[in-house]
Amino acid sequence: QVQLVESGGGLVQAGGSLRLSCAASGRTVSPSLGWFRQPPGKEREFVAGSSRSGGVPWYGDSVKGRFAISRDNAKNTVYLQMNSLKPEDTAVYYCAAGIRYYTTSPTDYDYWGQGTQVTVSS
Repeated sequence: QVQLVESGGGLVQAGGSLRLSCAASGRTVSPSLGWFRQPPGKEREFVAGSSRSGGVPWYGDSVKGRFAISRDNAKNTVYLQMNSLKPEDTAVYYCAAGIRYYTTSPTDYDYWGQGTQVTVSS
């Protein structure tokens, strides 16, 4: 079992920044740690992924150039730095863990956090 706990969500104005954190505990750190988001009334959407080996991260098209994922394996923590936030970034953000790299499908992630709300006002 892997437990994931997100933090850092909140309310921010458009153009602002937020940094989310996700602390993993339980079994050894999963090869792949990533972020998804789910806007109100919409499906869950891939945001960013990172590999334990430190390879190139991968991003969803809507956040490329604005968001950055990083990972501290010693702390079993993954971060999501979100810059130039837009109202359409408003969503519940979920941390997820899996064994496959470079995948954007939620079905490839085995463990999920509870989610943290991010609200971007216009």
